[in-house]
Amino acid sequence: MAAPALEARHFHPRWWPTWIGIGLLWLVSWLPIPLLLAIGEGLGWLAGRVLGGRRRIVRVNLELCFPDLDATTRARWIDAHFRALGAGLFEAAIAWFAPDWRLRRRGEIVGLEHLDAAQADGSGVLLLTGHFTTLEIGARYVCLAQRPFHAMYRPYNNAVLDYFMHRWREGRSGEPALPRDDLRALVRALRQGHAIWYAPDQTLDPRISVFAPFFGVPVGTITATARLAQMGRAKVVPYFPQRIGGRYRVTFLPALEHFPSGDELADAARVNLAIEQGIRLAPAQYFWVHRRFKRLPPGTPNPYRRQK
Repeated sequence: MAAPALEARHFHPRWWPTWIGIGLLWLVSWLPIPLLLAIGEGLGWLAGRVLGGRRRIVRVNLELCFPDLDATTRARWIDAHFRALGAGLFEAAIAWFAPDWRLRRRGEIVGLEHLDAAQADGSGVLLLTGHFTTLEIGARYVCLAQRPFHAMYRPYNNAVLDYFMHRWREGRSGEPALPRDDLRALVRALRQGHAIWYAPDQTLDPRISVFAPFFGVPVGTITATARLAQMGRAKVVPYFPQRIGGRYRVTFLPALEHFPSGDELADAARVNLAIEQGIRLAPAQYFWVHRRFKRLPPGTPNPYRRQK
């Protein structure tokens, strides 16, 4: 997908707040990383106290996925999640703006041999992951390991943000971004042996989904992962980023064997299970503010509906 060009319309006064926001984000990205993370965690903790509706969504998700947690532990996880969300904002800025030398000594890659083995025969790879607060910084470390990949791309209504997001994602992935809805481009890239970042855990299109277990709860899960792998003759390699203290780790797992199997439900369940593995590495850093259980089997009560 051709990157949008910088044009005179991008400097219209309606976009000035966006320019200012990006400029401020660039400036603060040069602060010491531990200080940035501390500021982000503090802001996230405060947001978790103010945004009661979002806090409730996080609590419901954790109750469904980790029913054995006691109330005290669950409350601690909720606070940790909002701190991770706040830190994630600044981690994204670091991923977009920081030079390589600022990042190399703060991160590591585990299991990179699994990605190399999957691509050794020229196969394309779907880099299967989920939406984590460390998503952007984790992707940057994959690129630092000299393993470029294509990011999925969806145009933004904000023209200035669209311009920068395209370039940021290409800059931190090493390959041009691909339109999320351009199936031909995705399949072509896979058949050419390229890797594509892929996170199917927030797409709930009922036309291409089944009810597959996620932490034991049947939930709408898209089947596109298996279809893309089959059409692109590609392998599926799970990978997950996490922050451990002030350092980052990206963990690659072995490629899914005998995938796709031809059974849509079984394949969707395997994708969910792989994402569960990643979540268990750093439970608080998954994107729990998303209504993951919004689409459930018919007749199942909406878990997010407030009780009267």
